[in-house]
Amino acid sequence: MAEINLAHQLDPQSPVIRRVVASVMVAARRYDEAIDVCRQLENEDPSYSLAHDCLAQAYWAKRMYPQVVEEWKIYGQITGNRDEADFGNALEKGFRSAGWKGALCEVIRLREQQRKRAYASPFLIARFYADLGDKEKALHWLAIAYREHDWLLLDLNTSYQFDSLRSDQRFQELVRKVGLPQQPELKTPIQS
Repeated sequence: MAEINLAHQLDPQSPVIRRVVASVMVAARRYDEAIDVCRQLENEDPSYSLAHDCLAQAYWAKRMYPQVVEEWKIYGQITGNRDEADFGNALEKGFRSAGWKGALCEVIRLREQQRKRAYASPFLIARFYADLGDKEKALHWLAIAYREHDWLLLDLNTSYQFDSLRSDQRFQELVRKVGLPQQPELKTPIQS
C-alpha cells in the first residue's frame, strides 16, 4: 500500500496507477474502496478498458457475479481483443445456463482451448479452478504456472481465490519455491 500510495502521490492523474491502486486494494481485501476507484476511472473515461477489468476483478472478489459478467463483456468489447471478447461471451453463456459455477466451467474450457493455439495464463486458469472449489486442478495449474514462469505467481499470496488452498503443504511449498514470504492461512476474508 505504501508503494502504490507514493506512486499515486507522484502522479495522481495517471489512470494506470489508479488501476493498480484498485488492484492493491482488492489484494488487501478492501473491495468497496477498490470498486470506488474503478468507478471513478470508468466515469472519467468509459472507453478506458482497464476501468472495466478493474470493476470485474473487484466485483468478483465481492461475489457480485452479474456485475462481473457485465464488466468483463464490456472489457472484451472495448479492447477489441478476440480472446477477451470470447472470454466475456463464454462467461455470460455459462452464467445464464448454470450460474457462477457454469460461468467458471465455460471460461476454463475456453482458456484451456486457447492454450492450444496461443498463450493463456495457467495462473488464471488455476484461479478459476480454485474458485470452482477444485483444489487438485487448481494446484495442477499452479504447478504449470511455475514451470512456465508465469509472472502472475507474484499474486500467489494475495489472490483471494486461493484462500482455501493456503493450508495445503503443496501450496505452501509453491509459495516457498516462488520466493514469496510464507503467509498464515486466512480464516475469514477482510471486508471493507
